[in-house]
Order: sequence, then structure tokens, then C-alpha cells
Amino acid sequence: MRRKIMSAPLDKELREKHNCRSIPIRKDDEVKIVRGTYNGREGKVTTVYRKKWCIYVEKVTRDKVNGASVPIPIHPSKVVITKIKMDKDRTALLERKAAGRVAAKATAEQQ
Repeated sequence: MRRKIMSAPLDKELREKHNCRSIPIRKDDEVKIVRGTYNGREGKVTTVYRKKWCIYVEKVTRDKVNGASVPIPIHPSKVVITKIKMDKDRTALLERKAAGRVAAKATAEQQ
């Protein structure tokens, strides 16, 4: 359930290519932050923390007083996926979603 809610939108090129608006985010996707203090930053997703409803992005860190750096949590709705880590399950998901879009468009044109 949380996996589906923790989805992120695709950027314009990917949206046109895959005919899909958003997909659940996962580790190794490349994202661009679009809201908040860190907007404009790009990086690879290092962790998807479903319990806390957040993701951690590479190079988005804060230095603590003792010198250690800690990752900053970011909500997945505040990022845009720029590069998808593809595997057979992800490919099947995108094909299924695209087929649903085509079918919905066809029924809308009939009416």
C-alpha cells in the first residue's frame, strides 16, 4: 500500500515516452527535487524509507555539529523522476499502465 502512495511523477520526456504520469519510486532511480530548500538538486535515490514516508537522495545531506553528515529526508511527491531503473517488473508495470491509458482514450472517443 505505501509503495503505491509513495509515487513520484515522471518528467516530461519520460511521460511522453512511456505514456504514464507517475510510478512508485525505488532505489537507484535518478530524481530532481522540485520543491523546498533543496529544489533544483539532482541525484540518485539511495534509500526509500516507507515507514517514514520519505526518500533519501545522494548528495542531499546536512553536516552535524560533530562533523558527521546525515541525509535529508524528502517526500516522494516533491521530486520528479528523470531516469528510471528498468527491470522486467518495471517494464511490465509501464506497459500495463500505458495499455490502460490507450483503452480509456478509445472509450472516451466512442462516446
